[in-house]
Amino acid sequence: MDPLVIAVVALWVVVIALLIVVFALARQVGILFERVAPMGALMTDAGPKVGEASPRFDLMTLDGKPLAIGGASARNMLVFFLSTTCPVCKKLLPVLKSMRAAEGKSLDIVLASDGDHTAHQAFHRAAGLGDFPYVLSPDLGMTYRINRLPFAVLLDRQGVVRGKGLVNSREQLESLMNANDLGHASIQDWIKAETATLN
Repeated sequence: MDPLVIAVVALWVVVIALLIVVFALARQVGILFERVAPMGALMTDAGPKVGEASPRFDLMTLDGKPLAIGGASARNMLVFFLSTTCPVCKKLLPVLKSMRAAEGKSLDIVLASDGDHTAHQAFHRAAGLGDFPYVLSPDLGMTYRINRLPFAVLLDRQGVVRGKGLVNSREQLESLMNANDLGHASIQDWIKAETATLN
């Protein structure tokens, strides 16, 4: 048989095999997307639990204004724990600004940290965070057992913890709000409840 014909037939066999493999991989990717659930904020068991009242903290902001965290308030409150040296925290600052613009009538966003007052004031100005209340309190971080950043805690108008967790992306930060709207402690809890009702 002519070697050229053999080569063409072999190439067609390889092309058909590759098409079958690509089709199988595409199908597996589709199945994987159906099975992989969205990842919400990474909750921890330390500190006040979701559904428990937060201790009340009467603090002063960087600009000397009194601020209460916990207890009754006019709006829900998102306390965002950050550090001046945390790159992920800095990446999420524009997300906080857009959240405040979208939820401003029903949500107060408070930035929280501890450490050197002067360094935080400089960071507050440089990052354009003048509109955000910013508090420094080691007791606040120790009460919520914050050991990794960025971390966020969502309190309702009665000062009850409605969501909390390590937040590394916009999706994880927004998942706290979504879980609260759905009436669950986290997106993962909502998925479990939905899966249980389907089974």
